[in-house]
Amino acid sequence: MAGRTPARSSGANFAGSLPPSPLGATPRPPLRQVYPKLPQGSFVSEYEINSSTDGDYVQVTHTSKTSYSTSEQQDPMLVPLSSDSGSSTKSLIILGLIFVTSLLALGVVYLGFPKLDPNEYQYIKVPRDIEDAKNLGRVLYRYKDKYFYQVLGGYFITYIFLQTFAIPGSIFLSIISGFLYPFALALPLVCLCSGLGASFCYLLSFMVGRRIVNKYIPQKVAEWQLHVERHREHIFNYIIFLRITPFLPNWFINIASPVINVPLFPFFLGTVLGVAPPSFVAIQAGTTLHQLTSSGDAVSWTSVAVLGLFALISLLPVVFKRQLREKFD
Repeated sequence: MAGRTPARSSGANFAGSLPPSPLGATPRPPLRQVYPKLPQGSFVSEYEINSSTDGDYVQVTHTSKTSYSTSEQQDPMLVPLSSDSGSSTKSLIILGLIFVTSLLALGVVYLGFPKLDPNEYQYIKVPRDIEDAKNLGRVLYRYKDKYFYQVLGGYFITYIFLQTFAIPGSIFLSIISGFLYPFALALPLVCLCSGLGASFCYLLSFMVGRRIVNKYIPQKVAEWQLHVERHREHIFNYIIFLRITPFLPNWFINIASPVINVPLFPFFLGTVLGVAPPSFVAIQAGTTLHQLTSSGDAVSWTSVAVLGLFALISLLPVVFKRQLREKFD
């Protein structure tokens, strides 16, 4: 165009004459775009740098097969503070410290326990079968009245420890609770222990397992998270259903829930309410602990039918909500 001198561009520098401003002042030339040096095999999207709304740009890196020269020294301000491996190692160390601390807490409970007869010490252990549960129940029954709070505290901490670290044996503790305590105390005790232990396992998985799973199967995790997001309003009912039914083991639910973005509060509340029906069956079996020959004796066809009924009831709100939504839509 006549009257204008074309601008000359050299690399990222701006040079040349500018057209006169209608306000009588010559505008400032645009600032030079300075891109940070990135490691070989990555690039920065100019669109995403300039898309910031607060005046500062956010560096977004993308994987690329194009190789860029890294002859110049990388800016130390652009180096990440910690790598994934470092974060994973730190999380594992924290997990180990939590486990050791929990063992120390169990040791304190054991040392604070009343003095036992020499032949009773062998029975103070995590029950692995119904015979271990019988022997442990007999020993605890002897001391539960005189040392009520010590026995109750030891039971409480041990149950939570097993649930937190997904160690088998909590089903036998549920049965023992029916042998030691009245139903009005045993059922809330088992439900609370299950809810707290499952929530602690959830938090440990959130801290350690979530990062590991996302590293190896990110696409599957994304699909599961999307499925949870679509049914977020019914998560509470689904948690109750899964706790009542034997479709998935409890330890798997505890570990997988934080990975797929199940919120903690409905997870805890759904666990407390969902374990109530199966705990009711175990506690009822505990009233006749001395007659049991295996943990399978605690389950009858009647109890299976009752659990199935409760499982269906837990899903009724989901069905009703969908029908109401379709009706009004």
